[in-house]
Amino acid sequence: MQDNGAIHTSKVVRQQWARWQEQGLFMFFLPAYCSQMNLIEGQWHQLKAHEIAGRMFDNEYDLALAVMEGMASRSEQGGYTLERFKFKSS
Repeated sequence: MQDNGAIHTSKVVRQQWARWQEQGLFMFFLPAYCSQMNLIEGQWHQLKAHEIAGRMFDNEYDLALAVMEGMASRSEQGGYTLERFKFKSS
């Protein structure tokens, strides 16, 4: 289940769809602007409201570190595993 974010519909990702379907992975896209159906939206809200609320960041790197730390904290509190994916950028 994916939202229609640019990364999920990019040319590079679309080129992988056939291979993923051969492996039994099918992409389903949420309707535009349907945050109620996208469970990650609730997690983002909790992260912003509790983990990084009221903090200021000097740069994007510091913000990224705070998000990663906040997600790790939320996963520990919630008792679920968290896996970080690093995407290759050009």
